[in-house]
Amino acid sequence: MNRIRLLPETVANQIAAGEVIERPASVVKELVENALDADARKIVVEIQAGGRSLIRVSDDGIGMSRDDALLSLERHATSKIRSAEDLFAIRTLGFRGEALPSIASVSRFTLVTREREGDQPEGTRILVHGGKILEVQAAGTPPGTVVEVRQLFFNVPARRKFLRSEETESAHAQHVVLLAALAHPEVAFTFIKDGRTLWQLPAIPCGSDPAGRLAALKERWRALYGTDESFLAVDFVWPAEAGAEAAADDAEPDSDPSIRVWGLIGAPGVSRATRADQHLFVNRRPVESRALNHALLEGYHTALMKGRYPVCCLFLELDPAAVDVNIHPAKREVKFHREWAVRRAVTTAVRETLLAFHTRPVPRGPSAGTTTSAPAPAAQPQLEGSLPGLSVHRVEGSPPPKPPAVGPVSGSGPATGTPVATGTTRGSALAPSAPRPTAETQQQRQPMAPGMNRQGAEAMSGHPTAPAAGAPAAAPESSVAAPASSPMAEPGGREPAPSPAAGPVPLVDVPLRYLGVVGRLYVVFESDRGLVLMDQHAAHERVLFEEMLDRLERDGRAPSQKLLLPEAIELPPRDAAFLREQLEVLGRLGVGVSEFGTRSFLLDALPPFVRVTDPRRFLLDLVDELQAAGRELNTLRLGEPVVAKTVCRHAVKARDPLSEPELLNLLESLRRCRMPYTCPHGRPTLIELSYRELERKFGRAT
Repeated sequence: MNRIRLLPETVANQIAAGEVIERPASVVKELVENALDADARKIVVEIQAGGRSLIRVSDDGIGMSRDDALLSLERHATSKIRSAEDLFAIRTLGFRGEALPSIASVSRFTLVTREREGDQPEGTRILVHGGKILEVQAAGTPPGTVVEVRQLFFNVPARRKFLRSEETESAHAQHVVLLAALAHPEVAFTFIKDGRTLWQLPAIPCGSDPAGRLAALKERWRALYGTDESFLAVDFVWPAEAGAEAAADDAEPDSDPSIRVWGLIGAPGVSRATRADQHLFVNRRPVESRALNHALLEGYHTALMKGRYPVCCLFLELDPAAVDVNIHPAKREVKFHREWAVRRAVTTAVRETLLAFHTRPVPRGPSAGTTTSAPAPAAQPQLEGSLPGLSVHRVEGSPPPKPPAVGPVSGSGPATGTPVATGTTRGSALAPSAPRPTAETQQQRQPMAPGMNRQGAEAMSGHPTAPAAGAPAAAPESSVAAPASSPMAEPGGREPAPSPAAGPVPLVDVPLRYLGVVGRLYVVFESDRGLVLMDQHAAHERVLFEEMLDRLERDGRAPSQKLLLPEAIELPPRDAAFLREQLEVLGRLGVGVSEFGTRSFLLDALPPFVRVTDPRRFLLDLVDELQAAGRELNTLRLGEPVVAKTVCRHAVKARDPLSEPELLNLLESLRRCRMPYTCPHGRPTLIELSYRELERKFGRAT
């Protein structure tokens, strides 16, 4: 008795549809991708009842002839690939030829098309019900293609039963169109839901140069989200010249080893509790990738609170031969040939963009192309010893601090409530004036905050702290005030906002005037654009954290201490293979691990700040950390949690009374940090409330 039989074509198509068509949004995705591959410049997407009753996608692409339209409804019929070799260099969004027959097998399907450059005056209309062609006839239609899908899953009630509510399905379909609109700003998109037009996005000419594409992306982002003030532009090419040779050796012959990362990332303080606003594209294809998610988090290291995720719209451009898009039925996931290189490129691009945020030059003056140089200020007194643990001496190997400038402020306003703000260039914070200190101000000075012992302060700062109370104070009495030429010199004086092209400007570079302290924790400053609050504990944590890491990393390797009794540990095969490749990295981290067999390792050294009770658990956690962080790992990564806890204990606390000069010294020390916007735990150090936000709260603006 024969038990194996060939399934009917209708059943086979429904099985294929179960893999490709999960919900109405899957239909929208496949049809929009077909329109983009057909060189469409205008796409209209219309849905009703969440896509259950109607999905219509219209485009002005190249269209199809009558024969091609009929052939497109056959399984694995496509114009995008011709041989197996084409699968290894896919440059189109679709390539399998499964979408149209799969959709037609589970719906009442209508296809109307006409060639853009054909010589036929009429188009073709094909009607399909449940995979069976009912009608083929000529039809009058403009060049392009219109696909209409009605009663989705009408013949698969089990699949229709598992659909969510209309609003949920509509939201998924809208998200698909949003991703396509971000990836292709040169295409006009219209989205209609239940007869109401939600989006009507015009085409944005962008050209082929990176600057033009980035400008088009910003404009499309503003059209979709309303603003891009809290985002930083990324444009990075990996590898750099130093690593180009090694990358080329690891790449395939005749392939381009370079990886370009460009797009928009959230400025420090911009985050969400989920990854909902992480839009990642590989060769303009929206993807979901754990490797890219880990690389993004690694780039934001210590700049995000635990449990928060970055907001971004990042594009990766690499050789199509270096990425495999044929590993997922819905093409949502991709596999990279050199995953370590992709992760390193994304991590480096994000990290360098964040570090350069408050150090890049910002145009000032009447025009964006004019730079006004401010006269050098008079010599300012050193605030040495004004706050325990705050080093005003320059760390060995670090560049000397730049003299403060006093030019006018220029910049674009940030999103309110975030530690992103407007201001001038790096080093343009106004220095305090230096009147003769009075007896009253000397009595107010606190040489050491309560709860801080001198040994702890010396340990964290790297040099002795200030003398005991009663020492003469060489600090200014007044706050950080602007000169008469500054807009801050007159009450309420504000400078007109620059053009949006200037982008967000660092908050640490805004001239600030000290006002006071709220709750003995939050230091209040006034800027030319609003109110700025500084958390004295978080700010001091960041300063001490970077000082301590700088001292520990001067040798390029973390300190290591031999164990009295080495531990032999056996790991699973996959973890053992990965750990074997990371022995050099572990040595740089201060962890002494050597091979002790096929799957066994000998742990004989650890950094002095790491305490291990379960060596096997420690190595497994270390493997997970290395896999999440990639090849580029900070030499003190294993000790960073300990360092963060240590500086948290030694930093000034809430309700520790600090004098005005000490707070100003803390602000200046924070300005010199590489990542001044967050503490080591990711909490913000500075927050701005703009005048617009204040006016809204007082009912002066809407």
